[in-house]
Amino acid sequence: MLLEKPINCSKDSCTGDRQITCAAAIREALDLCLAANPAVFLIGEGVPDPKGIFGTTVGLREKYGPQRVQDMPLSENGMTGVAIGTCLAGLRPVMVHQRVDFALLAIDQIVNNAAKWFYMHNGQASIPMVIRMIVGRGWGQGPQHAQSLQAMFAHVPGLKVVMPTTAFDAKGLLIASIEDNNPVIFLEYRWLHNVTGEVPAGYYRVPLGEARLVREGEDLTFVSSSYMTLEAIRAAELLSEINVSVDVIDLRTIRPLDSATIMRSVRKTGRLVVADTGWTFGGIGAEIIAQVCEQMLGSLKAPPRRVALPDVPCPSSPALARHYYPRSGELICAAAELLGIESNRWQSLACLPDSTPIDVPDRDFAGPF
Repeated sequence: MLLEKPINCSKDSCTGDRQITCAAAIREALDLCLAANPAVFLIGEGVPDPKGIFGTTVGLREKYGPQRVQDMPLSENGMTGVAIGTCLAGLRPVMVHQRVDFALLAIDQIVNNAAKWFYMHNGQASIPMVIRMIVGRGWGQGPQHAQSLQAMFAHVPGLKVVMPTTAFDAKGLLIASIEDNNPVIFLEYRWLHNVTGEVPAGYYRVPLGEARLVREGEDLTFVSSSYMTLEAIRAAELLSEINVSVDVIDLRTIRPLDSATIMRSVRKTGRLVVADTGWTFGGIGAEIIAQVCEQMLGSLKAPPRRVALPDVPCPSSPALARHYYPRSGELICAAAELLGIESNRWQSLACLPDSTPIDVPDRDFAGPF
């Protein structure tokens, strides 16, 4: 335990009146965990940099010293092995990669060691390690710097995969991840770091494996995670203009997956659209739809739909990127098809203006990473 009486925030039980960014919430979670438990330390490429991983680590090295907030060389596989070794010595590392793509160099350590250690040692030894990774588009990052690989990590038994959307969840989920006694992959979408939300000042955790019903409706279910939850909310708001009400579920945790919340919603609405930041083939959407069809086939009024990336690498070109990333328009289109709505009633809702930014979500976005 990090604190004697930590707050456990399940669903929407915790409230606060502070408005801070998602990046600030992540930094606050790290600060609280470093202060509460001397076994926690932070390591990663660029962690002590003045920009501090989108502002999420700024000032922590000055506060806790270089022994607990460390830079690391460009040796992802070796350093991940070192971090695993520190777990066996009683420490709780938080490793940071500025791109999920960089962690691919350490896939042997993550998949063959960290994920399997608890199982191979019959529960007598574990790897309490968090690996923070940045995913998503921005500034023309292209095929090797913009991948969302949550489905790949979620496929591996022994790994938990977390994808927060809100600042509130980012803080609570990160604290819960650091407290967890087994490895957690913590994926942050770069477009969300500057999104502001209500976050309590104190120490609280959001339990892993609990989805959140963001918006209630009767006609259709949107299941989404990370940045695509914002697009799902936007689509649901627009669909309400033509009297279509939508359940919007934010998964928060990819694995463990809160299947029960999804099933309750589909039982009510009978229609499902899954929105994912990753690729369509073999993605999280495919897993969710498979589970729904296995358990709830009789409740479905129409075939479920996936809204995700096309099965090609991410383009660097703005002209290509405009047609690569799905947004609220694609969700509205999928919903209209499932509901059999005539095109003249919904097409204007799904049209985005040509001036919509491609690599910058809003004017406050602070690149360049």
